[in-house]
Amino acid sequence: MSTAARRRLIRDLKRIQQDPPDGVSASPHADNVMIWNAIIIGPSDTPFEDGTFRLSITFDEEYPNKPPQVKFLSEMFHPNVYASGELCLDILQNRWSPTFDVSSILTSVQSLLNDPNTASPANVEAAQLYKDHSSMYAKRVRETVEKSWAEDLMDDDDDDDEDEDGEDED
Repeated sequence: MSTAARRRLIRDLKRIQQDPPDGVSASPHADNVMIWNAIIIGPSDTPFEDGTFRLSITFDEEYPNKPPQVKFLSEMFHPNVYASGELCLDILQNRWSPTFDVSSILTSVQSLLNDPNTASPANVEAAQLYKDHSSMYAKRVRETVEKSWAEDLMDDDDDDDEDEDGEDED
């Protein structure tokens, strides 16, 4: 069934494939265009540098008039990310516009990594460290970056355990 939301998501997919923003990638699940997997690479010259952070983006039939739900699947230590991985980001709440697409959402999330809003923190500890103890904040962030690498290695190992038919080898 083709709906306005699904047609828009296909356009978003074509746009992100033809003109991918630096350091972000995303694609829908093979069987459901309303659920996307995304990866954000931590921006250079930040404590998040070289991290590979996985996210899920869930759309409903009101997209693009209603924002999607965006959630980090990778562990994240950031003032605007709840322990659950959900984001506190104005464009996903009160400043949403139907002009935003998947690329602009992910680019905004990526820029948020180095430019948090400490006035309304989702993670009070991260906000406090960011404001008052930047070196301790950077150390905690680097720990999550290193964990993101370990997640990548585990995913690679999972891929290696499958043969050409996609079945686990003994």
